[in-house]
Amino acid sequence: MPLEVHTATGAGSTVLNVVMNERVTHLVTFDTALGRCAVRWTDAGISGVLLPHRDGRPGPSIDDLADVPRFVRRAIEGITATMAGEAAELRDIPLDDQDIDELRRAVYAATRDIAPGATRSYGEVARAIGRTDHEGARDVGAALAKNPFPVIVPCHRVLAANGKLHGFSAPGGLETKRRMLELEGAPGFGQQSLFG
Repeated sequence: MPLEVHTATGAGSTVLNVVMNERVTHLVTFDTALGRCAVRWTDAGISGVLLPHRDGRPGPSIDDLADVPRFVRRAIEGITATMAGEAAELRDIPLDDQDIDELRRAVYAATRDIAPGATRSYGEVARAIGRTDHEGARDVGAALAKNPFPVIVPCHRVLAANGKLHGFSAPGGLETKRRMLELEGAPGFGQQSLFG
């Protein structure tokens, strides 16, 4: 089915709706301590998180919307809190991952188990999903490079085996990853622990 874009207006609010593969995807933007973000969702769950971009994030604002599902509001509250350096539990946020292959789903589930302020290596995530082969860590890195749910699936908490920052494809690259780890007080990324 071709991509269709609809704008729905009601009660003083506007939601961007996109019909793709017979599913309606909605989008809303919101401000965080690190900049303007956006989330996309379907009836099944969050289908994407867009981190701050130097050009901003155009689209309807959460402040202008009344008809946003509770799970979307919870996701926005959690992302906003995380980016402000507060502990936020996001593992209960439903994800629309039906277009994601089984390996990536497993990697994302294992990554969601990494607590705020903690880190794991790509190899540790690979072992958590039962991969002990030499390609496991590389496959985890490739899956996280395609992560459509940053912060909810906290790929910023996954580091190289030597503890160094590696591979962060979100806007701002490794500096964004470093800043998020600093805010969380992850070991080696700041003196204070905000989640202790």
